[in-house]
Amino acid sequence: MIKKLLLGLLGLLGLLGLLAVIVIILVIASFQSDDMKITRSATTTAPPATVFKIVNDFRQWDAWSPWSKLDPKMKKTLEGPPEGVGALYRWNGNNEVGEGSTKLIESKPNEKVGMKLEFVRPFAGTSDVQFTFTPEGTGTKITWAMQSKKPFIGKIMGLFMDCEKMCGDQFLEGLANLKKIAEAEPKA
Repeated sequence: MIKKLLLGLLGLLGLLGLLAVIVIILVIASFQSDDMKITRSATTTAPPATVFKIVNDFRQWDAWSPWSKLDPKMKKTLEGPPEGVGALYRWNGNNEVGEGSTKLIESKPNEKVGMKLEFVRPFAGTSDVQFTFTPEGTGTKITWAMQSKKPFIGKIMGLFMDCEKMCGDQFLEGLANLKKIAEAEPKA
């Protein structure tokens, strides 16, 4: 009888301890920033016009996007114009790439490409993405930036995973691929 009572008490204490840990995680997450911003840059010897042309055209994305390599069987569709404002890229792939769309909403030749990124899965959400091309010497500084609001679940996940670093590392991989392709283009 006492043994059952002690086991029940230990079980209750364990449950209360687990509940306390969950509450602490939720409280800490609630103090996390609502905003997420990821920015990475790379420099290429290619001129801004060359890099702009590659980024502004979704038909060229598979050659440099790090996500295309994560799921070679990913289903992709292009809608609207082939490049520039209104071009739309939809994808549906494995759990690493998820499902969503990217729409070009701004296209300033040789300066900037702006996009609206919409995720369907693994988590629904939207992000604003910009690629800027700044002349640097005889080449170009390419900056890839993404901003979004973090949902509460994203704040919780951020306590256990460094999402900024994970995504930032993929940006760096994509920029390295983009640099290689741009530098292989014939010089004008």
